Amino acid sequence: MTALLITVDTELSISRHRQGMPFAENIARGVWGRTGAQARGIGWQMDVLDRHGLKGVYFVDPLPALVEGPAFLEDIVGAIVSRGHEVQLHVHTEWLDLAKDSPVGGRTGRNIGDFSLADQVTLLAMARDWLEAAGAPKINAFRAGNFGANDDTLRALAYLGFAWDSSVNADYLGRDCRVSLDPGQIAATRKEGVVELPVSGISDRPGHFRPAQICALSAREMIGGLRHAAGEGQPAFVVVTHSFEMLSRDRQRANLAVADRLERLCAFAAAHPGITGAGFHELDSTAVQVTGRQAYTRLPASRVRTTMRLVEQALATWRYERRLVPA
Repeated sequence: MTALLITVDTELSISRHRQGMPFAENIARGVWGRTGAQARGIGWQMDVLDRHGLKGVYFVDPLPALVEGPAFLEDIVGAIVSRGHEVQLHVHTEWLDLAKDSPVGGRTGRNIGDFSLADQVTLLAMARDWLEAAGAPKINAFRAGNFGANDDTLRALAYLGFAWDSSVNADYLGRDCRVSLDPGQIAATRKEGVVELPVSGISDRPGHFRPAQICALSAREMIGGLRHAAGEGQPAFVVVTHSFEMLSRDRQRANLAVADRLERLCAFAAAHPGITGAGFHELDSTAVQVTGRQAYTRLPASRVRTTMRLVEQALATWRYERRLVPA
């Protein structure tokens, strides 16, 4: 049985905050995906997941509390928990640039991996405590903003009692992600005292990794990658999306092409007997062995499949990003 983890990085936009967007509007657009009468954020996503009997993992970033205080987290965490989905920890350390009272002596950095081990422990503990104080059950998994973790991040997580990390995305390794892991690692593996479960993906051209992100793969590619993983008996398949990902880049309208991908992925998973929806609390971290590169593979490249996605994305860009659909 392959566990499908649909993970949602749930966050506000610091760039829009710097541009003067009111905090409440940032939440409305970035988290709830509200655009006039439409909404395609976490509430709509949970509707889709519930309809298909699947669970979402919401990696929530609490660090805007450095600027506005942690009260805003209660509605977000409460909505997720009340519907039976999972809250886990996500941090974008860019918010430290604007902190009213820095917990790390005024030090700043784009990614959590830019900080010392001691500072990472401080930041992760503070952020975890904010989420749990807002009503989240015990946090046991983490994903770095921008996938910007390093090996010290894993050591900090282990020190704090986390069981899981999912900060490794092979497309980011050697750039923002500085965890020393083989890009070919597909299954979970123990590292620095925690279990690393990388983001899944496919080969979209020979030798090239394309992550299983809703806005990055077509529904055909995503379903093909998941079917391939289930066919090999892979223990888990990790999909990434964002709370705002079903909106256009300017967050003025819903992007129905991207939203349709989530719908189709969930419908396929619900109908497949070898796939079950799960969160990190359903996974057994104690069963993961210390291994190197395992014998699992990614869905091989297909020129036809990749070309079809490029055409679909071009059409969606013209329709939803070039304002051919009214805001």
